Amino acid sequence: MEKKITIFTDGAAKGNPGKGGFGVVISYEDKVLELGGYKDHTTNNEMELKAVIEALKAVFVKKIPVAIYTDSKYVVEGAKGWIFGWAKNGWKTKAETDVLNKELWQELLPLLSKVEIEWHKVPGHVGIIGNERADTIASDLAEGKKVILYNGTRTAYELNIDDTSYDEAKAKDRSDARKRQGQKAYSYVSLVG
Repeated sequence: MEKKITIFTDGAAKGNPGKGGFGVVISYEDKVLELGGYKDHTTNNEMELKAVIEALKAVFVKKIPVAIYTDSKYVVEGAKGWIFGWAKNGWKTKAETDVLNKELWQELLPLLSKVEIEWHKVPGHVGIIGNERADTIASDLAEGKKVILYNGTRTAYELNIDDTSYDEAKAKDRSDARKRQGQKAYSYVSLVG
């Protein structure tokens, strides 16, 4: 079995736009490295992208295949497909508008060719330990909290990030809740005489 570097990424913005942070957990053999960053005025999508960029910058020199776990559909679909069309089209969308977060996509593009990447779009907040830790780092940094980032052995790391299984019921509940958010709201007023 070919060894892979496992990466969990997440981004957060409080206000969207607002104060933001990104979190990364990188695992390879007996090493674990956490990364994080903060930006004063940003969006969630910017921070999701920044997390992947910083993770790939940290690992591409090893030339070892990478598995990236993210809850960002925007990042996965963008990195696997849209980015190549945008680059050919002068960083314009099909509608001829400027690509949002163009500078970050331009920074990501050359990194995509430096290492073999296996993308995993995972549901957020369903118990995937590495993703939950990346989310905590991102959210805490966005809230201005001090975060101690780990850099050391996997044996001393307190979380079992090898387990990428998740709670199917939580995933379904979150999916159902998102569907309900898109539905028309009704309100009823009861008058008691």
